[in-house]
Amino acid sequence: MANLPQLPIPAAGAGVLDLLRQFRSDRAAAAAYGEACLARSKAIEPQLKAFEYLPTDVAPKSGPLAGIPVAIKDIIATNDMPTTNGSPIYRDHVPAADAWVVERLRNLGATIFGKTVSTEFAWRHPGPTVNPWNPGHTPGGSSSGSAAAVAAGLVPLALGTQTLGSVIRPAAFNGIVGLKPSFGAIPRVGVHPLSFSLDHVGFFARRVDDVAFGLSLLAGSTDGDIHGRPLPALTVDVDTGVMPLDRPRLAVVRFAKYERAEPEQKQVFEATIETLRSAGAIVEERELTALDAVNWSAINTIILSEATVIFSDLIARFPDRVSDVMKGHVETGRTKSAMEYLAAKAAQDKRRTALSSELEGYDAVLTLPAFGEAPRGLASTGDAEYCAPWTFLGAPAVTVPAGFGRNGLPLGIQIAGRYRDDLRVLRVAKWVEATLGFDPGVPMLSR
Repeated sequence: MANLPQLPIPAAGAGVLDLLRQFRSDRAAAAAYGEACLARSKAIEPQLKAFEYLPTDVAPKSGPLAGIPVAIKDIIATNDMPTTNGSPIYRDHVPAADAWVVERLRNLGATIFGKTVSTEFAWRHPGPTVNPWNPGHTPGGSSSGSAAAVAAGLVPLALGTQTLGSVIRPAAFNGIVGLKPSFGAIPRVGVHPLSFSLDHVGFFARRVDDVAFGLSLLAGSTDGDIHGRPLPALTVDVDTGVMPLDRPRLAVVRFAKYERAEPEQKQVFEATIETLRSAGAIVEERELTALDAVNWSAINTIILSEATVIFSDLIARFPDRVSDVMKGHVETGRTKSAMEYLAAKAAQDKRRTALSSELEGYDAVLTLPAFGEAPRGLASTGDAEYCAPWTFLGAPAVTVPAGFGRNGLPLGIQIAGRYRDDLRVLRVAKWVEATLGFDPGVPMLSR
């Protein structure tokens, strides 16, 4: 790593809005930045293994995202690059059309900066990506490459997906900001499905402003995604970003599983509570007992049932090119009855509706994004139980970095809110981010 192409560390850690402001007054900087990102990605990739495919053309285009390299998770279709879906079945597959989000990004002038590693079909069989803070640890998943690429400063923005915890958890493990918008906020046309009722498109970046800006540009609807539901108007000014919600009222939700969290994660969480309270937030303990009792079993019933429908034929056609992990999940899915599935869907609808009244008087929930640091090794991408409630409900969730654990790996906190109340959650997250004032920086792998 001694011969890395030079890109100043502040630039490697620059945010989308920072760059756009710079490019506005210095057009040549956009071209230089794209070339530097590509050169550094090529140099780091043999160790990081974040990309399935890197771009050949990084020349800046015209539009609101001109000069911004955006990495694309490799279950999201691109018509000029392979889309492998994390599977040897699709190793050489180049789709005929872009996914809705990719077409939208191109029209906005973004540079489509390659395809990032995904676990197999965004489920639980890991890829080769390592954590840029320590290559002996997982970056999380299933959006492994997107999270690692942003954390390493190779791109300022990346797309991921979340069906259980695949944006929030890897963002926390890598010390960056992750946003899972409300269910249906971004069309999923051209995104390989895992669960029709749970799949979300989300963002990785270094600042809350940047994921908010991404959402403001990509939120929409199309007849091709029957689950789409446009968000209330959301605009983000490049010069000011999101207006923080000063001194919010926060509900601290620990869930029964809190005792399983690592001591350092608990310490960071408790310190965050005290810091926010000292800064003027009203922070109160709140139990969501009914949600806690049902969400983990119900969300897994939905995933297993719907994924079994999606993948059974693929397994029958290509049994030697599908992991034993996926085969096992599909076999489990076949044991789920129609009554179990319908009961889980009914619980999803009931609890989503109930959340509004359960959070009455609060602006957002403050909780954990994971049980602690990224686990050692690459065999597992970590436990998603703290992400599951908000995916189950389709509620917006943001994670921001808040500290480090015993192994020097990042720890985060999670802010969640009511379904379709994305702007309020982002405004709270912006205030939390500014109040904590914590910037983990760029990991040594990238220096």
